[in-house]
Amino acid sequence: MAPDRLVVGFDLDMTLIDSRPGIAAVWDAVSSRSGVFVDSALAVSRLGPPLAQEAAAWFPPERVAEAVALYRGLYPDTAITTSALMGGAAEAIAAVRKHGGRVLVITAKNTPHAKLHVDHLGLDVDEVVGDVWAEQKGEVLREHGATIFVGDHLGDIRGARAAGALALGVPTGGLSTQELREAGADVVLADLADFSFWLDDHMLERRLAALESELAGLGSVLVAFSGGADSAFLLAAAVRALGPDKVAAATAVSASLPDAELEPAREFAASLGVVHHTPRTDEMSREGYRANAGDRCYFCKAELVEVLAPLAEELGITHIATGTNADDGRAGFRPGIRAAAERGAVTPLKDAGFTKEQVREASLRWGLPTWDKPAAACLSSRIAYGLTITPARLARVEQAEVALRAVLAEAGVPVRNLRVRDVGDAARVEVDAELVELVTALEDANEAVLAAGFDVVEVDPKGFRSGSMNELLPNPQRYR
Repeated sequence: MAPDRLVVGFDLDMTLIDSRPGIAAVWDAVSSRSGVFVDSALAVSRLGPPLAQEAAAWFPPERVAEAVALYRGLYPDTAITTSALMGGAAEAIAAVRKHGGRVLVITAKNTPHAKLHVDHLGLDVDEVVGDVWAEQKGEVLREHGATIFVGDHLGDIRGARAAGALALGVPTGGLSTQELREAGADVVLADLADFSFWLDDHMLERRLAALESELAGLGSVLVAFSGGADSAFLLAAAVRALGPDKVAAATAVSASLPDAELEPAREFAASLGVVHHTPRTDEMSREGYRANAGDRCYFCKAELVEVLAPLAEELGITHIATGTNADDGRAGFRPGIRAAAERGAVTPLKDAGFTKEQVREASLRWGLPTWDKPAAACLSSRIAYGLTITPARLARVEQAEVALRAVLAEAGVPVRNLRVRDVGDAARVEVDAELVELVTALEDANEAVLAAGFDVVEVDPKGFRSGSMNELLPNPQRYR
């Protein structure tokens, strides 16, 4: 099962914002109006605890409430506009957003003033909770399901520990790295600029653990192995979780599979000690596939899973797994995912929350040769919707792509992503956006595609993008 949604809490003063100039100015004004000396420089050197605690250091007990009221009355007009973001603060919040997480600000500062700071600096947060300190912060963290709390003070570490959350310290508020560690911080960063790198690594480890648990619970899997980065990583993860005897790979052979994909798939499976099967699929026999409407992928995936099901039964394997990742699951147009799910296929990468970026990062860590393999959808994805899928059309596209890659390699053009889209008698070539002008001007590239059987060739000025054929559908939602 996927990890729970990420929720991260941040302290405010000296963690997300530097509010010292404004707070010093407020204390100076309080001192002037009350007639009680307050060393504002000393006061701002120990931000973190509740306001009343600092006031008690300067005022007699009977005047603390008066000092707090005066301070808070002066604060909005004196302290807000002089505050500034700490280095890396905006990037830290963006990192949480990147992983689909929620952001909380939890601070001893009163809530209205904290919100004024957040609004003034444009911080993208979900909720601001003020007037809490130390273990009280832990209560808020638990209430919101936060698993990480970032702060600069010992009280922040105490709050995280009380909630059972990871305590991340930043030595930007006066405490040293050593002091934060001795207080129980699980991690001490140099500053918030390091947070995004730490979070990327933390989330990857978290999802690797979830994936291992997911796969181990399946008992045995037959991986629908296209040879691409996702299914290759899934196959390697399954072997790690279950051992090669409980895992098999199946690459469906048909007119829609480029010939160049099969041998690398065999070699990859063999490198893992996994038996590689190559059953034939006949999606061309399905009218819905040949018709090539917006739901073509539904019929292709239905054919695949229905061919793999008896193979899995013959092998004594309990589950068929596809390489669908979390990004695929969030996309609005994936009829193939629906077809596989209806036929009982499982999606361990998606269920563990793995994004495409995380698949590539984990594959690189594991030394998998597919970690940077370009996306390689089936040949039928090159045929414009509404044009009948035929073996001849698929062969023409494959021939054009092979020839074009050869020409570009000979010309020293470092193409990574390349598609030849069949839009009728014309071919629409998509390459990496930065190469569009170069390929457009290369006459040999044009000739290579024409030689495959197209009458006209055009290079798409927008460059390569996965699923570009979907842009031509009038209403993709009807095919979901």
